[in-house]
Amino acid sequence: MNYPPKLHQDNDKLHMIEVIKNYPLATIISVTDNKPLITHLPLIYREEDGKLIGHIDIYNPQANLLKDNNQLTVIFSGPQCYISPSIYTTTQLPTWNYIKVHLQATVEAIESKEALKQSLIIMTEFLEKPAHKYVLDADNPRMVANLNYIKMFEITITHWEGKFKLSQDKKPQDKENAKAELIRSNQENIRAFLDKVF
Repeated sequence: MNYPPKLHQDNDKLHMIEVIKNYPLATIISVTDNKPLITHLPLIYREEDGKLIGHIDIYNPQANLLKDNNQLTVIFSGPQCYISPSIYTTTQLPTWNYIKVHLQATVEAIESKEALKQSLIIMTEFLEKPAHKYVLDADNPRMVANLNYIKMFEITITHWEGKFKLSQDKKPQDKENAKAELIRSNQENIRAFLDKVF
């Protein structure tokens, strides 16, 4: 059974790719001996073949599972917030709106140091958009010195699931109000939160 209900599922791959591009920090889940290993890493979507590219510290215990066509679950999280009934024009109950992308996938280690170096440069270039204030040079001594401590991997996506709970079951004006609340909440609440934890 699929959950959430079909109304809150988005099967448009282009929508899911937009989530990956705009919120690249992924939750990567492997299972070994019936125990999950979970790491949070940025992943870059490679347009030409639809693979996800990432890097992991060799001392991370999950690094040993990111090879040999092993299976993974990968989750990308977009914006989310509580939706108060007070924002609606109609009588509703409190709810939570969110955007998630769940992927089933397989993974392969890439052993080439040159490929690793190029992928680090490409990832930095992508993450520096749009201002590109920093460029990672191929001969950067710090990067070169750390290549032996980083593993590169490629993820092949085998199943896509978009979970977009965005008040789709509400009237058009209430949907717009929920969208505005999602924007407002994500923009305004972050400063107060960071002041408490940073």
